[in-house]
Amino acid sequence: MRGLRRSRQPPPLPLFPAARRASPSATLLLRLRRLLPASRLLCLLLLLAALSLVPPAFFHLRLRRFHRMRERRCGWIASPPMVCAHGGDSTNAFPNSMEAFRMALDARVDCVELDVSRSSDGVLITLHDRDLQRMSGNSTAKVGYWSTHEIKALTMRFQLSKTIQNQEVPKAEDALVLISQSVREVILDIKVGPPSFEKGLVEDVLSIIRKTNCKNCLVWAKNDNIGRDVIKLSKNVLVGYIVMVDWSTGIRTELLRRIEGAKVAGVYHSLIHEKLMKAW
Repeated sequence: MRGLRRSRQPPPLPLFPAARRASPSATLLLRLRRLLPASRLLCLLLLLAALSLVPPAFFHLRLRRFHRMRERRCGWIASPPMVCAHGGDSTNAFPNSMEAFRMALDARVDCVELDVSRSSDGVLITLHDRDLQRMSGNSTAKVGYWSTHEIKALTMRFQLSKTIQNQEVPKAEDALVLISQSVREVILDIKVGPPSFEKGLVEDVLSIIRKTNCKNCLVWAKNDNIGRDVIKLSKNVLVGYIVMVDWSTGIRTELLRRIEGAKVAGVYHSLIHEKLMKAW
């Protein structure tokens, strides 16, 4: 009779399992405890902890320095300069005409500058003396001696471009209605001329600004009295002044402390240099 084969039983588990093997760092710490007194060991650990902070602190400071240098060189990217169309798109249309303003808006400019003059019948229009002289063929023509009717008749006869038909010189009020809601800033360059000169001019300018509710209008002129009078009569309109070389004396007008309360300086491009920018 064959005997039955008994299966082997697994060995019994130990009542007290062996301790786990210590990690290398724990072993190193045990050896250091044996070799060094407690005070020296503490000092060594503190030193190692301090040294571990050096690399991240170093890279953090380098990174801050890099960001500062980048902001210094490329800070204008966060707040880029505005692109301003002087007289609208005066390259492709007659300066300060409604078509020039429309073309500037189509080009998505940030700012439009209007040359504002007063006609003989007291209407503010967007026209420069030099453009009137160009249209009339009279090198001494001044807007202040021409009525709006005469100027309109002149623009009907004068043709700057064969492709652009509407070159009408508009009233400043109509131009503001078209422009002010579509750009970040509107600059009104006020032209002071005969025969009325400054008399009631600022009041007329502020009147059209209020009528059109132009919140982004900036007023400046070559005549500083215009800016001072605007500041006296209105606290809500931004005022600037123009830095240029006086053709009669050959002297550059002052850059700083020209008009108390003025916030903007318009500098002729030929006068812009690094020293001037740092002074401003």
